[in-house]
Amino acid sequence: MAEVFRLDKVSKTYQNDGKEFEALRDVSLSIEEGQIYGIIGMSGAGKSTLVRTLNRLEDVTGGSVSFLGQDLSKLNAKQIRKIRQQIAMIFQSFNLLGQRTVLSNVEQPLRIAKMPRAKRREKALEMLKIVGLSEKQNEYPARLSGGQRQRVAIARALAADPKVLLCDEATSALDPKMTGEILDLLKQINQERKLTIVIITHEMSVVEKICDRVAIIDNGELAEEGEVKEIFENPSSEAARKLVFPSNPFDPSGEDKRLIRLVFDGLSASRPFIAQLVEQTGKKVNILSANTKSVGGIGYGQMVLELPDDKEDQEQIISFFKNGGLNVQEVKKA
Repeated sequence: MAEVFRLDKVSKTYQNDGKEFEALRDVSLSIEEGQIYGIIGMSGAGKSTLVRTLNRLEDVTGGSVSFLGQDLSKLNAKQIRKIRQQIAMIFQSFNLLGQRTVLSNVEQPLRIAKMPRAKRREKALEMLKIVGLSEKQNEYPARLSGGQRQRVAIARALAADPKVLLCDEATSALDPKMTGEILDLLKQINQERKLTIVIITHEMSVVEKICDRVAIIDNGELAEEGEVKEIFENPSSEAARKLVFPSNPFDPSGEDKRLIRLVFDGLSASRPFIAQLVEQTGKKVNILSANTKSVGGIGYGQMVLELPDDKEDQEQIISFFKNGGLNVQEVKKA
């Protein structure tokens, strides 16, 4: 696959009242053509600053950002404007023009590009059909639901046939049902139009649902990067563990007891591995929580178990699960 973005040791420092604030430090990553790539972090982690470097809305303090092989810092204003025509954005607040109809909103980037009126209308209607809002073309944004407004914003972003769609917290203002519908639409657009999509979010559920790869930003640094399913199964950084498994309401019931997290895919879900543990080893565990979720279209389950006091028993139980092909991680106290 062709490389769309390459970030090499990117840093960004802001000056405020004579003080320096380092928003990004030595971030390096690559985003390939056709991927849905997630950039995730808690509030203030630096993810929004990072995405603004992708179209040079923010100049980097150190390192470089390349788009299709071009170092953005070496381009003049005219060249940057041309690059930005290939990189569309949608936002949490939709940013629609309230005094214009849905159709006119979608036409806006084509109007700026001086496309002839008849062709502009034809293109905008095509985009509204893609997002399922053809019947709303003459409505105004105020009469639409949040999900419908975001669909209009997506149609507008697609109108100029960009190579990349940047989504900055695009589902944060939506309820779970609408969020699911918008994510399904983005996945469909990615597959049908081979559009590279970069999703900035603080919600791991968004990344798990549709992203191929994810970069986890923590305090301005790249804490972890890789395939979503690999990070869900075995997060190696503390930042990733907090996002994948955000809270543990349980403490061990005794000082010598330990908590572990088991992760298993849908193929393993039918195996009665807790019952097998008891039958084959005679050891017992306490199930504290369990759930299932879809990660990249694959069903996964996770459990939090409390192990008994004896250290040898604990190691025997952990070995039993690992030998059975399950992913086992230690869970820290709440």
